[in-house]
Amino acid sequence: MQRSLRPVLILTAVLALLGFGITPSTAATPITVATAIGRQDGSTASVTGYVVGQPTATSTVVRSNFPNDYALALADSASQTSTGSMLYVQIPAAFRASYGLQSNPGLMGKQITVTGTLAAYFSHAGLKDATAFTGGGGSTDPGDPSDYYAPAAGKTGAALKAALHTIIADQTKLSYDQVWNALKDTDQDPANTNNVILLYSGRSQSKSTNGGGVNDWNREHVWAKSHGDFGTATGPGTDIHHLRPEDVSVNSARGNLDFDNGGTTVTECPGCTADGDSFAPRAAVRGDVARMILYMAVRYEGGDGWPNLEPNNSVNNGSAPYIGKLTVLKAWSAADPPDAFEKRRNEVIYTTYQHNRNPFIDHPEWITSIWP
Repeated sequence: MQRSLRPVLILTAVLALLGFGITPSTAATPITVATAIGRQDGSTASVTGYVVGQPTATSTVVRSNFPNDYALALADSASQTSTGSMLYVQIPAAFRASYGLQSNPGLMGKQITVTGTLAAYFSHAGLKDATAFTGGGGSTDPGDPSDYYAPAAGKTGAALKAALHTIIADQTKLSYDQVWNALKDTDQDPANTNNVILLYSGRSQSKSTNGGGVNDWNREHVWAKSHGDFGTATGPGTDIHHLRPEDVSVNSARGNLDFDNGGTTVTECPGCTADGDSFAPRAAVRGDVARMILYMAVRYEGGDGWPNLEPNNSVNNGSAPYIGKLTVLKAWSAADPPDAFEKRRNEVIYTTYQHNRNPFIDHPEWITSIWP
């Protein structure tokens, strides 16, 4: 009996010498970020969570312009913005090329598993001395509830569009005044909760500076409200899936222009261009714009007393219920896939305000199915 136990004892001793003998079962089964935050006891664990940014201080996590590859923050939801619900992960040198955010910004919003020591990092709940990183291939975000889209399962083309219309038309409608406060939540700057991010210009600006004055921000209708003449009455005119904060003068410069490439630089809007019949936002949000336009085309199909909104491949659509160019919008969506900010926005609209989702944020692949 004793002879048969010797290999086990030897293995246990070896694991102990390597530092794995304290809590071997903990590392075997991944735990949540919340569990890891509550278990800062120096034990070894594998933690599964979504990459939500890079910690740079105890209460600061950046979501873009990453300074280096030394750390990342994990959360149990890809849309999490509270640092109190994040685990700060130290990235050893051997893993920085593959999991550092400066080198791999596309990891934002992706689910990964990290094995290491549960110990404070940046004086914050953390995981240090990692021995393994896995994942990052785009696991399903819990913000995409599969049962929500169940009626669309297996459908393509016109049938898919019809099914999605039925799903997302079940929504709570806001008044135009209610849009102000909603946008202060949906478009909140993750690095400064007192500010919103302006859609086209990308500027972070105080929530309190909303209005109609010079350098205020106002409510931009991404699907220009004159394209179908629906104004600001409750309905498409107040649907926050396409209403975004924007600088007053930049909003005016866009006006009711269709979307297309080309043109000259727009004042106060780095990366934006416009000409006599079209407008192009900065590259970082071109996909966002495309998915908002296509959401509107599926949500508003001529019922509810509103016009049937459709994308086409033209500019100068005027007051007709069309916006172009569809081919450009599709290319923009493919080049700029949904990021963590856009996913969080979709989730906040769903859980707090309208209780419907933009399906093209959850499933961008449906765009080419509906508009091949």
